[in-house]
This record gives sequence, structure tokens and C-alpha cells, in this order.
Amino acid sequence: MTERATAIASRVEAFVRNLVIPYEKDSRLGFHGPEDALVGELRAKAREAGVLTPHILPDGSHLTQRETAIILIKTGLSPLGPLACNTAAPDEGNMYLLGKVGSARQKARFLDPLVRGEARSAFFMTEPAETGGAGSDPSMMQTTCRLDGDHWVINGRKKFITGAEGARVGIVMARSDEGACMFLVDLPNPAIRTVRVIDTIDSSMPGGHAEVDIIDLRVPADQMLGASGEGFSYAQIRLSPARLSHCMRWLGLATRAQEIATDYACRRHAFGKPLVDHEGVGFMLADNLIDLKQAERMIDWCAGVLDTGSLGTAESSMAKVAVSDALFRVADRCVQVMGGTGVSGDTIVEQAFREIRAFRIYDGPTEVHKWSLAKTIKRDWKAAQG
Repeated sequence: MTERATAIASRVEAFVRNLVIPYEKDSRLGFHGPEDALVGELRAKAREAGVLTPHILPDGSHLTQRETAIILIKTGLSPLGPLACNTAAPDEGNMYLLGKVGSARQKARFLDPLVRGEARSAFFMTEPAETGGAGSDPSMMQTTCRLDGDHWVINGRKKFITGAEGARVGIVMARSDEGACMFLVDLPNPAIRTVRVIDTIDSSMPGGHAEVDIIDLRVPADQMLGASGEGFSYAQIRLSPARLSHCMRWLGLATRAQEIATDYACRRHAFGKPLVDHEGVGFMLADNLIDLKQAERMIDWCAGVLDTGSLGTAESSMAKVAVSDALFRVADRCVQVMGGTGVSGDTIVEQAFREIRAFRIYDGPTEVHKWSLAKTIKRDWKAAQG
């Protein structure tokens, strides 16, 4: 690993442990995610500490994926760490996409405020299952866009849109006659109306996850990313790194849960000895250590693939499945080790369990990734038959 990444990761870890973790009991932690006032306060501290948006260099270039991994893992040591350091979803993935495909004008208007930590963003893709809209299969997209003079007019309904409430930058996916399209939108916009903020199992993302109506949204033609019909190809650029950065952040959170459970098991006595000395407990912590190390190595392997310039579609699917399942086992065992304390809000272990459970759904559920990998296996087998 490079010296620059190691140095940045060390500063980030010190910042999260010393300055962010004390905020985990803050009164501004809402049911649908931390309030923006809290996020702003944390980002001000990160800016002062020199760890705001640490994965993007001053010249706008990104660290490699392998370098990014060791830094994002450290931001994940607290549920508030990614927000404080500006490495959280969906902003981190949106910054990556805009940095890759945005025009100079688009970057100045939409990307720069995100990098500076002055704005949040939302990615409007998923649609309600009740009406047959797009979820894991984006080809089912029902939101439409049509060209009207020098504007595109967009209509549709989106669901589970993370951070839509309070976001200032939106990336909206819609379908034209040529195919999928992406548009950059200033938020809030009266044509994008929140129907509700959905109650979900997780609570770490500002603004929660909203269902919104998009009614006659007019977007200037120069705010389309690329050309009409290129939306799916741009989604592929964002997809694999975004999957992997989820793995990075939640590995940090699972690592912290293991630290808390270990401390509990070593201090708590029952039946004449510390809990850790009971095989049933000690073995759970040992299994966690194995899962954490395997997750770390899986992330590093996939990051190395992405650093070659490959889209890494299959590799990121494998990493997402392996890491999300492993970290869920870790979080579940931590709850079990800590008993009643584990299911309470006295520590962040129960939140880690909730957040990581949702991770197994976000960016594609395990079953969709396995199905995709199975198709790849079949394709490669057929190719080998000549």
C-alpha cells in the first residue's frame, strides 16, 4: 500500500475515533437519518482536521481503489464517519460518476459543491415494485423523458431514493426512445415531490429513503450526462466501485462492532469466568475474526481488478455477496455475544446489525448477483465448447 494512503488512513482513523464517535449519542440523530445540521457540524470538523473527502486529491483526481479501500474502511468505524468525512453513499458514488463522465461545466456546477462537502446528492433510479418499475433490473424503468425544444421533460415515480430530502444535487434516470438517460438536476425542485419518507431498518443516511413523484420536470438539454440512450453504460461505470465502497465502509462498522463485543466478552463474567473463556462465546469472536479478514482480502482483490481499468462486473458481484454475507454474520454474532446489551441502543452494535442487514439488499440483493454470476458461468462454458 502506498505511503500517502497509509498516512491519510491514519489521520482519518484518529479523527473518527477521537472526534466523531462522541457524536453517536447526539440528539440530532433522527429516525430517518442524522439531521443536516449535525452533518454540517461534523464536516466542518473534518475540514479543519484535513480529512474531508480524503479519497479525492486536491487536483480532483481519485486515489486508486486499493488506496481508497483502506481509507473508507476507517471512515466506517462509526456510522457517522462516512458522513463526516464525505465518503458516504450516495455522494461518494455520484462524485465518482461525475468525475468520470461529467463535462467541465457540469463538474463546476454539480460536482465541486459535493467534493467540498457543501451539498448532498441523490440518485433517482429505483421505482415502485407495485407498478412494475425498475429495481434490480433497470431495464424495467418506467420513468420517461422526451425532448421539448432545448429541454427534456421527465415524468415518473421513484422509490427508495436515498437522501432525496435535503439533497441539492440530483441524478435522475429516465427512458427516452433511444434508451436510458441520466440528467443532472438542481434540488429542491417543485416538479420533484416527496410522497413519503419510508420507514426502513437502517438509520444512518441523512434524508432517509424517499418515494417521490416526478411531474413534468423540465431539464435543460446540456444537463444530460452524455447522450440520449447512454444511461446504462454510465450506470455500469458507477456500479462496481459503488458496490465495493459499500463493502469498505461496512467492513469498518463491523470491525468496530467486533471491538465492542470483544471488550464486553472480556469484561463480563458469568458462571465463574469471563464470557470470552466460554467456548461458545470465544468461538463466535474467532469466527468473526476470520470473516473480517476474508472480507478485507476480498475487497483488496476486487479493488485491484478495478485498478486495471476493468469494469469488474463479475468481481464486484462476488465481493458484494461474500462481504455483505460475512459482515452480517459478524454483526449477528456480536449481538449474540452481548446478549441483552447487544439488542439495546447502549452501543452501536444493534445499529451495525440493522445497517449491515440492509447492505445485503442495497446495490443488488445477494440472489441477483448470484444469478448474474451463474449467467457468466454458463456463457464461459458455452464459449469453451467452441
